[in-house]
Amino acid sequence: MKARLPQGYGKGPSNMQGMLKQAQKMQENIAAKQEEINAMEFKTSAGGGVVEVTITGTKEIKSLTLKPEIVDPEDIEMLQDLIVAAVNEAIRMVEDTTAKEMDKITSGLNVPGLF
Repeated sequence: MKARLPQGYGKGPSNMQGMLKQAQKMQENIAAKQEEINAMEFKTSAGGGVVEVTITGTKEIKSLTLKPEIVDPEDIEMLQDLIVAAVNEAIRMVEDTTAKEMDKITSGLNVPGLF
């Protein structure tokens, strides 16, 4: 009895070459999208807008704005907490955007070390 493979299987080299071309194209798309994300700016705020942070897609802080009413010499800890919260939220925004955009390119394909 002979085993039958589904259509498209068993065509070794030509099928493998097609897969390699697809992988290369995906890699190019990922690199282009990562460059696009790196050039983006992400802005977020904390404390009802008294602390605003803008970071780049490479997670570098571009600006930090504090409203005068938040500066209280008696409560430095609250200011520190708000700055940390705003920066962390901005970083989450970059990571979420990166994950969503890469998922579009890879169609949910999870390849360790790809990005």
